[in-house]
Amino acid sequence: MLHSLWNIVLYKPFVNMLAFLVSIIPGGDVGIAVIILTILVKTLLYPFSQHSLESQTKMNLLAPELEKIKKGGANKEEQARLTFELYKQHKTNPFSGCLVALVQIPIILALYYVFIKGLNFDNDVLYSFVHVPQNIDTIFFGINISHKSFILAFLAGVSQYLQAYFMPKPKTSTTSGSFQESFAKSLNMQMKYIFPVFIFLILYSDFLGVSLSGAVALYWITSNIFTIGQQIYAKKKRDKLVATLGLQN
Repeated sequence: MLHSLWNIVLYKPFVNMLAFLVSIIPGGDVGIAVIILTILVKTLLYPFSQHSLESQTKMNLLAPELEKIKKGGANKEEQARLTFELYKQHKTNPFSGCLVALVQIPIILALYYVFIKGLNFDNDVLYSFVHVPQNIDTIFFGINISHKSFILAFLAGVSQYLQAYFMPKPKTSTTSGSFQESFAKSLNMQMKYIFPVFIFLILYSDFLGVSLSGAVALYWITSNIFTIGQQIYAKKKRDKLVATLGLQN
C-alpha cells in the first residue's frame, strides 16, 4: 500500500513532469529539464524550508536566554514554565523546524529517486496526456549525464561545502568545553569538510554497487545552489529578526 501511495502521489508526478519538460525543451535537453524540475520543486518547498531556517535562527538567538533560565537555580517545573513563556513571548516553537523538515523529506527523496532510476519514460509510468519524448539529449555542456561524471561529482562536493559554509551557525554554550559546544563544533566540521567528500564519493564511485548518473549530481548541484541563495537571503533577514526579538546577536 505504501509503495502504491509513493508511486501515485510522488514518483509518477515527478517522472511525468520530467518527461513533459524534456518534450517541450528544444532538442530534448535533459540537463536543462533536470535543472528546471529541481528549481520548480525547491520553489514549491520554499515556504516550508524558509520557515525551518527562520525557526532555527530564532532558536539560536534565544539560546543565551535559555541558558540564563537553566543557570537561574529554579527547579525543573519553574524552568519549564519560564522556557514556555520565552517561546510564547517570541512566537517560536522548538519543534516547528523539525516538523517542517519532515514534510519535505518524502518529496525530496522522490525527486532524488526519479534521477537515480534514470530516464524511465515508459507508457506504464506516464499519464495518458504525457507522451514519451521524441528527442532525448543527455549531453549537457559536453558531459553525458546519463553516466557518472567526475566534473559534476566534484562540483556537487564543492556546492555541498558552500552550503555548509552559509548554514546558520548554532549558538553554543558560554561554558568552555561544554558537551553542547564540542558536539556543535564537531558537527559543523563534519558538515563542512567530511560530508562534501562523502557526496563526491557517492556520486562518482560505485557506492554499494550502485552507479549514479550525472543527472543525480546535476540535481544535487542545482539544489545546493538554490539552498545557498535561500541561506544568504535568510542571513540578510537575520538582523531584522534580532531587532524584532530584542536580543543580542
